[in-house]
Amino acid sequence: MKTRRWNEAYLFLTPYIVMFGTFIIIPVLVAIALSFTYFNTVEMPRWLGFKNYIDLLTHDEIFMQHVLPNTIKFALIVGPGGYLISFLLAWMLAQIPQKPRTILALIIYSPSMTMGVAMAVVWTIIFSGDQAGYINSLLLNMGLINAPIQWLQSPEHLMTIMIIVSLWSSMGVGFLAMLAGVLNIDQSIYEAGYIDGVRNRFQEIFYITIPSMKPQMLFGAVMAVVTTFQAGDIGVQLSGGNPTPQYSGQLIVNHISDYGLIRYEMGYASAISVILIIGVYMLSKFSWKLFGEKE
Repeated sequence: MKTRRWNEAYLFLTPYIVMFGTFIIIPVLVAIALSFTYFNTVEMPRWLGFKNYIDLLTHDEIFMQHVLPNTIKFALIVGPGGYLISFLLAWMLAQIPQKPRTILALIIYSPSMTMGVAMAVVWTIIFSGDQAGYINSLLLNMGLINAPIQWLQSPEHLMTIMIIVSLWSSMGVGFLAMLAGVLNIDQSIYEAGYIDGVRNRFQEIFYITIPSMKPQMLFGAVMAVVTTFQAGDIGVQLSGGNPTPQYSGQLIVNHISDYGLIRYEMGYASAISVILIIGVYMLSKFSWKLFGEKE
């Protein structure tokens, strides 16, 4: 009987296992294998050993001087920042009645669904480099500048704009998971907490809300890590080209795209992608340490 139950369980899991293996496990293993080769998509891969990794870390000045610092800066601000904002918004929405909460949740979530359209239509107009751009028009009318600023073509401003846009659109499924987690906390726990000595909202959040929704916090953290490191089209779409002006908005995903889809150096692009996978894995493990169940 026990063997039959296991067989039935695996039968239901088979579609997921097949899809996960086909689209996740196999591509990752292929990328790892190709990272040790020279492969231009035409000739057969040629074994190079660790040369791609050595070149990436010692000879690729663009990666070391621009891509890696940009990615770290972007990830450290957008990842924790978007995660914290998601939690705070989810907690605040949980304090209001259902109908306005639903409307506000849809409004907050909608930018993550229409990122490409919103970026092309809204943000490029707001930061347009001519007098018609909203920011330039406002600053000119206030007398703060004498000539329009090329916001999206300026190496000094592009990364800041990318961070603003990314934070604006970071309320995705992680935000919805946190909202669901806050709403599903048993209210009697709060009552017991106040009896045991909880005195204010901050203590309530720290001692009751967060510990009671660790699975949702973990899911939100993992999603924040993945979406942050996947963000690559933001700078390209805002500035209108790859690479971005003076590589000021170049992230690791752009570097992979540059070598893989433009130069067709798939082996080198695979080595960069392996570095990205390792970074995502390490941060995901850190998230698990914080919010994963010890059992």
